Amino acid sequence: MTRTLPDPNPSPRKGRPRALVTGVASDSHTWNLVYLQLVCEEEGLEVVNLGPCVPDDLLVTECVDQRPDLVVISTVNGHGYREGLRVVPKLRARPELADVPIVIGGRLGVTGRREEGLAGELAAAGCDRVFDRGPEDLEEFRTLAAAVAWSADDAAARAPLQLG
Repeated sequence: MTRTLPDPNPSPRKGRPRALVTGVASDSHTWNLVYLQLVCEEEGLEVVNLGPCVPDDLLVTECVDQRPDLVVISTVNGHGYREGLRVVPKLRARPELADVPIVIGGRLGVTGRREEGLAGELAAAGCDRVFDRGPEDLEEFRTLAAAVAWSADDAAARAPLQLG
């Protein structure tokens, strides 16, 4: 009897478009992650929520395994800048993730206010968008999530039909 095993590396274009939501390694906050998951789901994305305190290597492994259409990194504790500079290049070093949009947002620095220059450095490290303005970023994030959902759906619709 032949048994078919599930694909251990599913295509990012099979099924609903997928977002991977995660906290940084040092951040134990969870409500921000739940909120972002709900926003992504409202915009049509399936969500894999890794939760808080995600070690860099686990994040990279899960991104390679899950093949998301969007990676959302959130932080509340103020260490997003430092940890983003560390983990985003690790994600970008993987060829499977080269074209996946990666966004980071929340409280990126420890001063409690927006710090000039952090967004530029995170963008240079490989982030496609940095959300560092607080609640006023929500509509832009929502628009981005919807755009990812739509573009992934469009790509799936254009994919050649595989028979047999």
